[in-house]
Amino acid sequence: MTVIAEITVPAEAFVLGGLLEEESAVRVELERIVPLQEAIIPLFWVSGGDATVTEKQLHDQSQVEAVDVLAVIDDRVLYEVRWSDDVNGLVQALVESRAKILKASGTDGVWDLRLRFLSHGDLSAFNVALTERQIPVTLRRIYNPIQPAEKPMLSREQRETLLTAYRQGYFNVPRRTTLTSLASAEGVSDSALSQRLRRGLNTLIEQTLLADDAHRR
Repeated sequence: MTVIAEITVPAEAFVLGGLLEEESAVRVELERIVPLQEAIIPLFWVSGGDATVTEKQLHDQSQVEAVDVLAVIDDRVLYEVRWSDDVNGLVQALVESRAKILKASGTDGVWDLRLRFLSHGDLSAFNVALTERQIPVTLRRIYNPIQPAEKPMLSREQRETLLTAYRQGYFNVPRRTTLTSLASAEGVSDSALSQRLRRGLNTLIEQTLLADDAHRR
């Protein structure tokens, strides 16, 4: 049975850690890590820093063979990096234990990762690999994923309405906007917007809090 582990490791445990150590404002989010025979090809977003400085830092790392910019959205830049064959540390431990990264982000000198392993044995192998490489790790959470049941997803309207309400301070205390103002901006009645908000919140609770509660049992 697959197992999911949420861990935290120091920035220097991963080859991209230099970006976090030299500029505390920088945030790195891994899009994915794809094992390809002997190579690792990560796609990751960098925000909060100077793109020119970031690219220089990447090129200066001995384990980096090439860096390509794939997309630029506002202050976020999507990079693709091709590593040399001697890449090691955390990345090699991930490959050896056949782990898949579900989510990974780095900021303030640490990496937070959510990993999926095919079995508890692979998770144990990953832990052993980190120990052998003297990489300190904090295990925040471990659980077996529950197969997703058929459940409603947020509609596009619900998602946009919730985001708009949040950004305009509707959920703040005290509120920075009113239901009437939001409804006017959305071009719907107060009643229609209120129902959309309640249904959207109900769906979010089912998908997050209730699912999280089930995992903890």
